[in-house]
Amino acid sequence: MVTMKFLAIFGLISLLSSTTLNTNDSEPSLSTTELIQPPVETYLTKNVIVLVIDGPRFSETFGDSSCQYIPHLAKDLAPQGVLFTNFRNNGKTNTNSGHAAITTGVYQSIKNDGTELPKYPSMFQYYLKKTDLPKEKAWIVASKGKLNILANARKKGWFNSYMPSDYCGPSGNGSEYSADIRTWDVVLNKLEIDKPSLMLINLLEVDTRGHSNDWPNYIEAIKRTDEYAFQLWEYIQNSDHYKDNTTLIITNDHGRHIDGRKDGFKEHGDRCEGCRQIYMLALGPDFKQDQVVTEEFEQIDISLTVAKLLNFEMPTSKGRLITPLFE
Repeated sequence: MVTMKFLAIFGLISLLSSTTLNTNDSEPSLSTTELIQPPVETYLTKNVIVLVIDGPRFSETFGDSSCQYIPHLAKDLAPQGVLFTNFRNNGKTNTNSGHAAITTGVYQSIKNDGTELPKYPSMFQYYLKKTDLPKEKAWIVASKGKLNILANARKKGWFNSYMPSDYCGPSGNGSEYSADIRTWDVVLNKLEIDKPSLMLINLLEVDTRGHSNDWPNYIEAIKRTDEYAFQLWEYIQNSDHYKDNTTLIITNDHGRHIDGRKDGFKEHGDRCEGCRQIYMLALGPDFKQDQVVTEEFEQIDISLTVAKLLNFEMPTSKGRLITPLFE
């Protein structure tokens, strides 16, 4: 009996030891920890483009049941992707803070004049660090020059490190504002020449027309950005490089005051529903199609979802994965 017990124990020990690293073998076996690691998820997405249409009010986009000002978004693009109608800016509702929430996954109160960097690193910096790709593979192209702050971070170890390429403003040097039509030419040039795998685009005209209290041209600007969004998706679909492997995310940095609050559509920047509620429309090879999601998600969820698609980590993000997107 003692002999049988000894043999049983010896056999168990031998079995366990066979699953650990054996330094005497020429081909060491996997450890038990490695054996239970789940497989890395792989996605068809190899490129992600985020288009930020600056400052439309939800009531003039998908909050209008007719979607009369956004026919391409509503009729051509939404059926090919997932539309989120309860998407939120739950932080500071201005341009720089809203964009930084999208790129860093953290709500931060940032000066809106371009003199203050985000504290936390962006999806661009994490991506370039992980992949060791040249900076030309990650681009920020913005009509607003002050958005060059998105290329950098104040946090120790990240300041002036792993920075993407940027062209912000009319001369690309981070000053002044550029007409969207000029920005669009830069976007198409960078897509054609550098073929970035991660890109953010900012279009400003909706916001600036709103601040001018110019309702007719505010509406016309919404229509023009609708056309730009459609052109971008068409470019992707007709590109040998981008077709069938590119995700496009279209969203806003903030909304505008609801009618009857302060100056109405002319301004934004507080916690009113008009400033907080925006939309997100996402199209890509890994996403569902023709779906509308009313569950609340928010700006800080975007970069973490991008990181999932492109297989890098964002440990400083406070967001969550936007799971309703995926098949």
